[in-house]
Amino acid sequence: MLALVVLANVYVVVRIWQILPFGTAGKIAIVALWVLLFAGSIAGIAKFWDKLPLPLGAFGYEVCNTWMIAFLYLLIAFLILDLGRLCHLVPVEFMKASAPGSVVVFGIIGVILLAGNIHYGHKYREQMEIVTDKVSEPLKIVMASDLHLGYHNRRPELARWVDMINAEKPDMVLIGGDIVDMSLKPVLEWDYAAEFRRIEAPVYTVLGNHEYYGDKPGAEKFFSESGITLLKDSVATCKGLWIVGRDDRTNPRRKSVKDLLAAKALLEVKDLLDKEPQYSLADDGPGILPGNQEFTILLDHQPYHLEEAQEAGIDFQFSGHTHRGQVWPLNWITDAIYEKSWGAHQRGDTRYYISSGLGIWGAKIRIGTRSEYLVLTLSPKE
Repeated sequence: MLALVVLANVYVVVRIWQILPFGTAGKIAIVALWVLLFAGSIAGIAKFWDKLPLPLGAFGYEVCNTWMIAFLYLLIAFLILDLGRLCHLVPVEFMKASAPGSVVVFGIIGVILLAGNIHYGHKYREQMEIVTDKVSEPLKIVMASDLHLGYHNRRPELARWVDMINAEKPDMVLIGGDIVDMSLKPVLEWDYAAEFRRIEAPVYTVLGNHEYYGDKPGAEKFFSESGITLLKDSVATCKGLWIVGRDDRTNPRRKSVKDLLAAKALLEVKDLLDKEPQYSLADDGPGILPGNQEFTILLDHQPYHLEEAQEAGIDFQFSGHTHRGQVWPLNWITDAIYEKSWGAHQRGDTRYYISSGLGIWGAKIRIGTRSEYLVLTLSPKE
């Protein structure tokens, strides 16, 4: 994979050298900058930014990750131009030491990146309503995933998101994993936990793959300090609902959905025996053993094997992870990989929502996708 990336970079650098109307010294400077950005993007994955002062690390993170998107679109642009040249649709002069060619290629890509950054700043409010006989009064739940807090999504941005959540006046907030991008350094030193503590409702979350890639124990401690209840292969009850939190599939030993539902059933039995001590587990009278009478929500960060929730009788599953590719045409890849890579879905009686994420990994750019949060309303049947 790395070899293909290097070859693609060589191809793009050669085309940049050919199209720029600069002298040799100017082209060498541009190529040197390109190599530096490529090295920085690799170093960033290895947490190089943690070794720098926070403002410098944040600057390096944003510049190098924005470069990655620019590289993708330059690669696409040069491939299209080469195809056009082979088909005699693009003159050779347009590709060699060409000021018009440079202005068109780099200008268009610059506009696309700027528009993508502006688009990312707009957070879409998706709304769903489920009418069910498993609730006795209306409940409003705000759901979000993939906040990716860190060097790029910083505390002021999180504060804006918290204000958006509180404005909904939810009964609870569910976060579908990847709260932390990878590094905890900015999250801790800039005290992001203080913003989470402003949320005026119970908050539950599960682990995502990025918590595993970074510092999982540190992330778990951060959740606790933020007032967030972490469900790691565990279940909780809130406002009469059951919240089932599945560990991320990065953990190969995580429990199955059926095992988690079995744990839920045991908790229901224990709760029943606590309320009705005259009964025992040996009793088999009507109404003693737990049924599926409570609305059950599954949080599972990565939306693989959606049939598991259906087979287990889950009412609603919320997942994230895909970002729907973040930028076109990567959404074509996620749409091909997953049964559902974004949006509402249904299997039998089980409803799903796969979120493209409130935040984002890497560059703060959305092209062909969107940043969003879900407001789910559960309404009782009349």
